[in-house]
Amino acid sequence: MKGKPMKKGTSKLIEPQKAELEALAALPDGQINMQVIPEQRDWNSAQRGVFFRPVKQQITLRLDADLIFWFKTRIGDGYQASINNALREYIALHSRETQP
Repeated sequence: MKGKPMKKGTSKLIEPQKAELEALAALPDGQINMQVIPEQRDWNSAQRGVFFRPVKQQITLRLDADLIFWFKTRIGDGYQASINNALREYIALHSRETQP
């Protein structure tokens, strides 16, 4: 999803920032110190989870109806991922208890 460009005149800069930008714009390119400007990265086309995705295994699992109802009504879409996360939290909690 690409971000929308801001409309002209909608910036939220305060007066000192505006003055600094105007002074910078008035300088010739050769006089601008590029060493202090952080590298800009364009994240508009970034994709989440491209490099690591846990292996999922489809199974049939019988859970109590009230558990499914609880997750579906509170979470909605993504309730299965929430159940997965709840099981991970349970494992993390109990694996600390059993380790020496």
